[in-house]
Amino acid sequence: MNIILLGPPGAGKGTQARRLVEERNLAQLSTGDMLRAARTSGTELGKMVAGVMDRGELVTDEIVIGLIREQLTNDDGANGYIFDGFPRTLAQADALGNLLAELGEKLDRVILMEVDDEALVARITARSTCANCGEVYNDQTKPIPSDGVCSNCGEKAEFTRRADDNEESLKTRLLAYYKQTSPLVGYYYAKGDLSTVDGLQSMDDVAASIKVALP
Repeated sequence: MNIILLGPPGAGKGTQARRLVEERNLAQLSTGDMLRAARTSGTELGKMVAGVMDRGELVTDEIVIGLIREQLTNDDGANGYIFDGFPRTLAQADALGNLLAELGEKLDRVILMEVDDEALVARITARSTCANCGEVYNDQTKPIPSDGVCSNCGEKAEFTRRADDNEESLKTRLLAYYKQTSPLVGYYYAKGDLSTVDGLQSMDDVAASIKVALP
């Protein structure tokens, strides 16, 4: 099963991706992680990535598709893939669709996690993350445990806030999302691949809604 989680920054895509990895044995393909791994891999593609990043340039869609190709042709025992951070544009969506078709794969479902912008700002400016495992906490809905022990990994950890988790930065990120990524909603709707869930539900309710939406 191959799926895409769509939604604005802070919609909870990362949290739900981790649950799907555990529950369905899916592999999470994060473009950021792939680029960091490629940079130190020593492969020809990795050297290309390192050169681009060292020059401070943007990595091209062709390079990212090449990295995804490597992952999809690597038999890692996963039951499918969650695409995290890709595609972001219509051109990338076309490229991913062509790659999947070439490899005899298909996209099973695109899940759009809808959220209200005002509620999203309130959520993001109140969140913290366990530096040990990445578990997300929120001052209102899921406070950091009083003993400082993460409820997910069981370790006493440092809880940090992202530097850009503030109202001004979030509005900039939302603008970029609406300009570049939101057209994918109509794109995948027209293809019949899109399902929508309410991203403002509790984490368990969002997970249940995604379960219903998946084939």
